[in-house]
This record gives sequence, structure tokens and C-alpha cells, in this order.
Amino acid sequence: MQPLDALPEWLTEPLFSIGQTPVSLARLLALAVIVVLAWWAASWLERGLRRLSDRLADPDEPGSAAGVYAFSRVARYLVWLLATVIGLTWLGFDLTSLAILGGAIGVGLGIGLQGFFGNLFAGVVILFERSVKVGDFVDLQSGVMGRVSEISMRYTRITTNDSVDIFVPNGELTGGRVINWSYGQNFRRIHVPFGVAYGSDKQQVREAGIEAAKSVEGTIFGPGRDPEVWLVAFGDSSLNFELVVWVSRSLLVSPSRTLAKYLWALETELANRGLEIPFPQRDLHLRSGTLKIEGTAPGSVELRG
Repeated sequence: MQPLDALPEWLTEPLFSIGQTPVSLARLLALAVIVVLAWWAASWLERGLRRLSDRLADPDEPGSAAGVYAFSRVARYLVWLLATVIGLTWLGFDLTSLAILGGAIGVGLGIGLQGFFGNLFAGVVILFERSVKVGDFVDLQSGVMGRVSEISMRYTRITTNDSVDIFVPNGELTGGRVINWSYGQNFRRIHVPFGVAYGSDKQQVREAGIEAAKSVEGTIFGPGRDPEVWLVAFGDSSLNFELVVWVSRSLLVSPSRTLAKYLWALETELANRGLEIPFPQRDLHLRSGTLKIEGTAPGSVELRG
């Protein structure tokens, strides 16, 4: 006896058939209830696992929380899928017929939904590989930069430092270049370029750079981690240096603000020592009625009298 046989005849009267399985209004309503309950149970399970993770998370091991997040996401979809299949079987649906129907329409939908299923499987890969986790600060090949706020089965939500949410297809993270600034260790080395006028005392420049680094909170000091000042090039109008510093996560996740902090501190320290920051210059050459202007900017202008 089927579970729906006790219902009124108008609810169990077949509306159409899928293979050998008659589909009635009662079966459609029951299927809808099962799907909703399965989705609710899966969401409840996911929230429960996350709350447990928040209570047991070790602040010194950020990867543990990311692992629970990935497991809870996969568990949610597995519970929903299994509950739906069990519900269909309990209601008397012939899953063999549904598989045949799915195969028939799958060819037509496969091309149109190719991108959808590609992002779906890419989401599963991201959750299992954990190369990108919630809370990581990433820089994508498309130019999107920000913190990973959510990894869904079809997209990844990235929140920029301006609190703008960008929904990126998962396929972009698995098929393109991704720079994960917070993967593994929570500190990185950055290079801050600056220039001073020719003739400046290089030792004074070095001292100014070190003091500038010390004034920025979040700069890391220690064996092999102390700030350095490198002379990297002879520019058209300046000696080009780089302030090389190791920074903590607080500076790592806001690169534009971090660069601005170091440049601000550098300008202050250079000015305190009377070191000049050069600007483009132009030289005038008078030669037999010809005025020729040359400068550090690209191109030149020539006036003939």
C-alpha cells in the first residue's frame, strides 16, 4: 500500500505520468513538502556545525574553522540530496524512469547550463581543496581584490575594503590566477618604492626608511624580518629606493591603505632629514636661433626662430 492511498480520490488522480510512474496532485504536494523540510534540515545542520566550530575554534589555527565551514557546506547539500531521493522513493516514484527522463532532457540542457554546472563542480573543488577559504584576502586575475565572505556552490562572494560585495563565478577561481595573500602564514613582505634627489646621503635615506617603518603599527621586526632599504635603480631624476618590510595580517588585508601609511611616514622622515624628493625638471638649450626644451618627461619640444 502506497502512503498516499488513504487520501481522497481527487488528490490521488493521476495528472500525467513520468515513465511508469503516475504523478498526482498529492504526490506533487508531498514532494514539495519533503524538499522544503530537507532544505530546512540541511540548513539547520550547517548552522549547528558552524556554531560548534565558533565555540571550539583555535585562534592560533585559522585553518580549522575553514575546514569546518567546508564540511558544513558539503554536508548541507548531501543531506538535501539524500532526503529528496529517499522522499521520492517513499512516495512511489520510479527513479529509473526519472533517470531516463533526465537523460533525455540532459542533452538539451547540458549546453545551455554548461557554465552553471562548471561553476557547481568548481565550488566543490574549492571547498575540498581549501586553497581559498572564508576570511582569506585574495587578488584575482580579473582585478577583483578583497576578503572571501562566502563560498557557495555556484559563486564566491568577495567583499572589498570599501564594503562592496562582488559575486565571482567559482570557475574563475579554479581556472584563473589567484593570489591568496593570507594563505598559510599570516605575514608577508612588501616593497614600497620611493625616490630621492641625486647627491642625497644614502645612509640618511636608509635611516629615514627604517624610522618610517618603525612608526607604522603592524610592521614586523625580528631575525630575518627587520626592515631594509634597497637602492634599486638610477632614475632619470632620482635615486630609486625600495623600503622592504614584513607586515602582519592587519596591514596585509588592506594593501592600498598600507602603502599610503608607509609613504606618509617616508615623506615625514625624509623631510625631517632635509632629503629632497625630486620632481620632473626641464633644461633649456639655446643654439643658433633654435630653442630646444628637454626634460625628464617623455618627448621634447623644439621651436625654431
